[in-house]
Amino acid sequence: MSSNGFATTPEPPYYAVIFTSKRTEGDTGYDAMMDVMAKLSTEQPGYLGRESVRGADGLGISVIYYKDEASIAGWKAQAQHASAQRIGRERWYEHYEMRVAKVERAYSGPEGR
Repeated sequence: MSSNGFATTPEPPYYAVIFTSKRTEGDTGYDAMMDVMAKLSTEQPGYLGRESVRGADGLGISVIYYKDEASIAGWKAQAQHASAQRIGRERWYEHYEMRVAKVERAYSGPEGR
């Protein structure tokens, strides 16, 4: 991730996993697990970067970038991640939506600011 909080990604094409979630009340181990998952995800083959925000109301959006669909499948199947997903469904998320998209064009700006 760059110093401005944006993920550094290559020229397209690449993939984006968009995870929108509404948290349940309380931490119940969420922050500790997310620290572990954030570090572990960077070691996943094909991982490119992440951008993530969460509002005071518990609504959060994370966009995680991967080289290809095989990299996404590898992360989904990773044992510790699979365990975190199970706990998330049981304890941490009131609701979530998962979307996978192919990035075909990307640009940034404004330059010089």
